[in-house]
Amino acid sequence: MSDALQANTTVTGAQAALRQARALRDVAAAALFPTLAGSASAQRSSSTNGAAPSAGRTSSNNFQVGLDANWELDIFGANRSALNASEAAASASGASLGDVQVSVAAEVALGYITLRVAQARLTIANDNLASQQETLQITLWRQQAGLVTSIEAEQARAAAEQTGALIPSLQTAIGQASHALAVLVGRPPAALTDVLASVTPVPRPDDGLALRLPAETLRQRADVRSAEYQVTAARARVSQAEAARWPSFAIGGSLGLNALTLGALTNGASVVSTLLASVSLPIFDGGARRAQVNAQQAALDQAQTAYRAAVLLALKDVEDALVALRGDRLRVVHLNNAADAAAKASLMARQRYSSGLVDFQIVLETQRTQLGTQDALATAGADLSSDYVRLYKALGGGWDPETSTNRASTP
Repeated sequence: MSDALQANTTVTGAQAALRQARALRDVAAAALFPTLAGSASAQRSSSTNGAAPSAGRTSSNNFQVGLDANWELDIFGANRSALNASEAAASASGASLGDVQVSVAAEVALGYITLRVAQARLTIANDNLASQQETLQITLWRQQAGLVTSIEAEQARAAAEQTGALIPSLQTAIGQASHALAVLVGRPPAALTDVLASVTPVPRPDDGLALRLPAETLRQRADVRSAEYQVTAARARVSQAEAARWPSFAIGGSLGLNALTLGALTNGASVVSTLLASVSLPIFDGGARRAQVNAQQAALDQAQTAYRAAVLLALKDVEDALVALRGDRLRVVHLNNAADAAAKASLMARQRYSSGLVDFQIVLETQRTQLGTQDALATAGADLSSDYVRLYKALGGGWDPETSTNRASTP
């Protein structure tokens, strides 16, 4: 999971988007300060006295260096509103990065659970296949002794072959799950095959986890916070559009040196300076600025609607995860009892069949029941673990605004 949060392509893309948003915020912040630019020029001009080719020619040089300054006074707050919008957009991008990190972490966890449950099911299938092959051998011996017919032998062979047919599909699922995990951590598909080859149990948290959670925990969801920041940014853009309808004021000036020779720039050059104050007042624009305000107001309405939708989706995700968790807990309890009973029944049926005390159909049915209940228990256990992962994701996971955004400070 640590590798995925560092090398997953979706995460690195979201980190780049956050760096871009922060850079645009810095651009907006720079508009609040004066600008200063340096300039230098060199000019050579010549003129001819008279029309004759032999007439005299005169030439002159002009060298100039200077500084130009300009400052737009933010009287009505247009630039400040632009900065506020950029700040909110950067925060929304940081929250989006957190949402991506939580989603990737959940995908890794679910992929790992998928791999481990496939391995567990493969172990169950192999164990049941060994038991069924043992039963088949007993049936063949009893057939040779004339105690059963070929029907029982073929039924035993069919049951063993059906179980054997499960093994290749489970091996395929294991390989595909391993490939998916490798891609999630930014590696080639076969990179984790050896690492994940050893069979370990499906991870499961403590069953004592409380299922009642305060509603305010939903606010830590990165997508909800991102939608909230988008509302703030949209509101600032409305203020920026409103401010654009009012006059703008600017102060500018220049200071320079002018000389006929390059060396004279440092001694004896003439000083040229200007100071300019300007005001710009929109008089008629065909309603463009008013329309821009209306457009930003509509964008604000959209952002507020998206925020409400994000909150409702968060509530739904949490409730769905809690309902699934409660149901799968009970399902695991019942299947665990069923699997224990099925294993005992299968063992007793095989022992009595070996002694000729029960019919083969009882053995066949108990073995099928054992395989089915054990496989269902493994799947239900994996579903329960997946429910915890989905609840973790629904509550915003372990996302922290400072931690997640700081990870994006370096490419």
